[in-house]
Amino acid sequence: MIVSTKGRYALRVMIDLAEHRSEKYVPLKEVAARQEISEKYLENILKVLVQNGFLEGLRGKGGGYRLTRSPDQYTVGEILTLTEGNLATVSCLAPGAPVCHRMANCRTYEMWKGLDDMISNYFNKITLADLAAPEEAGNDYVI
Repeated sequence: MIVSTKGRYALRVMIDLAEHRSEKYVPLKEVAARQEISEKYLENILKVLVQNGFLEGLRGKGGGYRLTRSPDQYTVGEILTLTEGNLATVSCLAPGAPVCHRMANCRTYEMWKGLDDMISNYFNKITLADLAAPEEAGNDYVI
């Protein structure tokens, strides 16, 4: 499994929006500048995220993008699965894959299945809130 730039950039954008969360929409231009991603390429990624309800967008003055849920309600697994299609390590484990004629005698299936389960469990435990920068250091001092 190799995560493409589309998946990595989608994750970066979602983290950026989690870090700059407010009632206002965050302009595409600002996100692109902070993340050093082409605005044109970013538009394609944002379109997928909006169409699938991960973000909402607003055009015009004051427009931009924002999360539709709180950062702790998004997992890395769901973001990567949306943008990558699937995270299968081998083709026979991809959703909708044809049944392999060697399945009954496959000595490695359980190994690959175990790896897929580990990857899925790992990514589904990590939320955007986990990845977003904590509040500024030093602001938690109590006297």
